[in-house]
Amino acid sequence: MSFRFQDWKVYQDAREIRREIKQEVLPRIEKTDKYELGAQLKRALDSIILNIAEGAYRQTDKDFAHFLNQAHTSLNEVVACLDLCYDDGYITDEELKSFTDKSENLARQLSSFAQSLRKA
Repeated sequence: MSFRFQDWKVYQDAREIRREIKQEVLPRIEKTDKYELGAQLKRALDSIILNIAEGAYRQTDKDFAHFLNQAHTSLNEVVACLDLCYDDGYITDEELKSFTDKSENLARQLSSFAQSLRKA
């Protein structure tokens, strides 16, 4: 059995951002921040994907849109964590811009998807 959400670009893009940040940012976070900032960043990244998947099989489009909104708020949290990583010297200007651009693209996808469900 295939799960429909696995075919959605928004889901695939969320997985890609998660993979990149886990590989490129989390290993750089110092031990003193690993269990606060690092763990929070990882939870927020996971939450985006899990909310998309959980909402995919809700009974109503309105309920599904709520889960997409939750994914969007988790994405906002990821961006804030990346700002903190930048402030603490864990990522460069270029990396922050790259991740922010990818996050903005994902935010547009989540918003558009939720908006289309609310209209349906």
